[in-house]
Amino acid sequence: MDLIIPGSGLIIWQIIGFGILLIILGKFAWKPILSALEEREGAIEDALKAAENARNEMAHLKAENEKLLQKARTERDQILKSANETSAKMIEEAKEEASKAGAKMIEDAKAVIETEKKAALSEVKNQVATLALDVTEKLLRKQLKTEESQKELVEEFVNDLKLN
Repeated sequence: MDLIIPGSGLIIWQIIGFGILLIILGKFAWKPILSALEEREGAIEDALKAAENARNEMAHLKAENEKLLQKARTERDQILKSANETSAKMIEEAKEEASKAGAKMIEDAKAVIETEKKAALSEVKNQVATLALDVTEKLLRKQLKTEESQKELVEEFVNDLKLN
């Protein structure tokens, strides 16, 4: 039974040895171990704080990127709207210019047609007058071939003059 239950002297020496070991460890080993643990704990806390700061910074950057994207979308929409308005305005101006040009061409054509018409009518009148004179001359020559017919015509003219 000696093996199962140690003697009292052995227990005392073990307690004294354990106490000396605790004193030696307390003076030399516990302080470096505790300082290493505290240092490690501080490093872990710093790493956690850095991770939290990085997460906050990422959230801030993400929010700022979202704002920039929204602003870019708004600007894009405004630019597209402005471009569409400008395009519509340019098309409308081109239509108006084409309409004005067409109206001017029609007016010019009407003026040319009117001028040509007047010139043609004047030409026709001149030709009719010339033909009438030619016909009258030929008729008078035929009718006034004889001396008698000439005297009759002169008397008729004289009588007409006296009446007027």
